[in-house]
Amino acid sequence: MDLQLIVVILLFVLAIVYAGRLVYKSLINKKGCASNCGKCAADFSEMKLPESN
Repeated sequence: MDLQLIVVILLFVLAIVYAGRLVYKSLINKKGCASNCGKCAADFSEMKLPESN
């Protein structure tokens, strides 16, 4: 194997691991806002919404 093929395979494996991690975090992390990005753990359970007419 030459060095270029090894680098390409390594980058491919790293891309698969990164994508898998994103999918895993989006499925497991259920805290936070509706976007489910996992950046915050805000609790809006006690927040009162204004009434509309």
